[in-house]
Amino acid sequence: MESVIVALISGGMTLAGVLASNSKSRAVMEQKIDELSRRVDKHNCLVERTYGLERDVALLRNDVESLERKAEQQ
Repeated sequence: MESVIVALISGGMTLAGVLASNSKSRAVMEQKIDELSRRVDKHNCLVERTYGLERDVALLRNDVESLERKAEQQ
């Protein structure tokens, strides 16, 4: 009977330890996921800005080419 009680107590303690460990691991994973989400948002913002810059450069190139053609015609 004593061995059953000892087994139940050690099983309960093991379960408590596992639950505490999982809780901490989950908190760490959530923090890492939040950090990664923030980095992805920053990256996406950079990509959007890059596309805008590429569009503006293309428009400027067209303007420059147009001005060069006009200058050659004169």
